[in-house]
Amino acid sequence: MAVYTDVNEGELTAFLKAYPVGELLSYKGIAEGTENSNFLVHASTGSYILTLYEKRVDKADLPFFLGLMGHLARKGISCPLPVTAHDGTVIGTLAGRPAVIITFLEGLSLRRPTAAHCGEVGKALASLHIAGQDFQMRRPNALAIEGWRKLWDASRDRADEVEPGLAAEVDADFADFERNWPTTLPQGIIHADLFPDNVFFLGEKLSGLIDFYFACDDLYAYDVATCLNAWCFEKDFSFNLTKGAALLSGYQSVRPLSGDERAALPMLARGSALRFMLTRLYDWLTIPDGGLVMKRDPAEYIRRMRFHRAIKSPSEYGLT
Repeated sequence: MAVYTDVNEGELTAFLKAYPVGELLSYKGIAEGTENSNFLVHASTGSYILTLYEKRVDKADLPFFLGLMGHLARKGISCPLPVTAHDGTVIGTLAGRPAVIITFLEGLSLRRPTAAHCGEVGKALASLHIAGQDFQMRRPNALAIEGWRKLWDASRDRADEVEPGLAAEVDADFADFERNWPTTLPQGIIHADLFPDNVFFLGEKLSGLIDFYFACDDLYAYDVATCLNAWCFEKDFSFNLTKGAALLSGYQSVRPLSGDERAALPMLARGSALRFMLTRLYDWLTIPDGGLVMKRDPAEYIRRMRFHRAIKSPSEYGLT
């Protein structure tokens, strides 16, 4: 989440009249993240999230994202729901951007998740994968290898400014992935961005999943690998084996991984680390400093890439 497009009170008051949310009481921008402009809105009927979709989100994809939220909620996954306007539509326009109002979930995102939290995330991810199996809409992953290559082409010439030798290192990774990336593993709807700021907890209990704007069709095990990257590394870049074991155990208690999925985890985790390094690198080099947008340092994902490159067995992630 972030704020790229400012919204004034008059614009927002007029926009909200189209929805059954009551009168505007207050609102504020949400600075975390890098994709869309987001605001916490307090209205007379409750609290909501207002999202304005910026350039990186294709308006044509919105029915998929919003439809998926509804489908998952009906399947018992705790996630926000789009609010339908009085005229039956969901997507409106505000400040020249496509915009939606979604319901607010109670809970806190965690800065220091425990192994128990990681286990709950694993269970929730597997439940999401199963719940999405009969969702009828499809969306290819725009940030698969071809999408990574576009980001890299736009960033490569300046990559060594961030870390000397990075260009050659990533070039070698691309050569490996383009030869050896697995394509026949089980796949379906994945979240693709299940980071701690996209998961809410009430104490030890997971209360909801949010931000489905990278959801797509791809390998289930790739989503698992992304969660290993997002949840199981410490601030000093070390991998926490206890957290990894808890996350994988939680996932497999709901949906066991196949032998091929297990064997592919090191490559999938390295690819996931590259994907997030590249989006951070691109933003680091192109987004101006200042403003209500938080840029994220690509360095931590450079370290993750190197960790996964040295993995010899999936058991090193805590897989039993």
